[in-house]
Amino acid sequence: MTGRDPWATPRVAGPGGRVGPVDASLSPRYGGAATFARLPRLDEIGTADVDVAVLGAPFDTGVSFRPGARFGPGHVRESSRLLRPFNPALGTEPFARQQVVDAGDLAINPFDIDEALADVETGARTLLERATRLVTLGGDHTVALPLLRALHAVHGPVAVLHLDAHLDTWDTYFGAAYTHGTPFRRASEEGLLDAEACMHLGVRGPLYGPADLTDDRALGFTAVPCTELDAVGVPGLVERVRARVGDRPVYVSLDIDVLDPAFAPGTGTPEAGGMTSRELLALLRGFAGLRLVGVDVVEVAPAYDHAQVTGIAAAHAVYELLSAMVAG
Repeated sequence: MTGRDPWATPRVAGPGGRVGPVDASLSPRYGGAATFARLPRLDEIGTADVDVAVLGAPFDTGVSFRPGARFGPGHVRESSRLLRPFNPALGTEPFARQQVVDAGDLAINPFDIDEALADVETGARTLLERATRLVTLGGDHTVALPLLRALHAVHGPVAVLHLDAHLDTWDTYFGAAYTHGTPFRRASEEGLLDAEACMHLGVRGPLYGPADLTDDRALGFTAVPCTELDAVGVPGLVERVRARVGDRPVYVSLDIDVLDPAFAPGTGTPEAGGMTSRELLALLRGFAGLRLVGVDVVEVAPAYDHAQVTGIAAAHAVYELLSAMVAG
């Protein structure tokens, strides 16, 4: 008998009174609440400052093909249990150098898209009164629009680094203005974006016509197709990103279908010819030193996942972005 309390939740303590993840040497990773990386909940840290809040946006009413991303936040959290406090690739401790908490899921109307967008914007604005940055787990890509509205209220126009197989700057689908294929057109029209600094990274696959590309450029985006990755490599892509965004406030919007379906089968609109998970994580590490003000990782649909392949890739992507926020 050790006298250890089996009900206790031992946590890794950080400097400055920061509360870290559950200590895996004292509490097995497969047990306990499935917050992201087993981090503390927002209500567990009292009135302490919050540097980053991880927020779930379980909504997929805007999808055009396979549904299921509403279950993405829980799946990514469950897939994040093996994450550890020290990131050797960037030489940093993302949970010790900043207070990161899990703020839970928003209650989003699943039947009314307009009301759902308002739910996300209201929730994000409220959380930004407490947290410096938001990292949102989707949900489908429709949620990027209200998140950008909330961030615009704090930072003004932002540079968007959009990692996706698709442009998501289409005008409408079945007459609907708000879908997971339209958020960045609406954001550009509303003046939320810095039109001199936005990029698509990893786009590929067939389009409806050549006007898709000309319209996209008119909205302020430059696109780096996934096919160019073979020519310039990850370091070359990072150089292009840094040259375009400079020291502007940057929002990273990561659709998990930027990965090839071999590395992310659990998504709603898969396209062949995508990045490997290794390439994606290396690219995200290259964002260290950028002025990252917000992140979303969206379109994880667990019903099409197996062995948590997609969920684990998404969890590691979030981890690298959290690390990039304090590295460099």
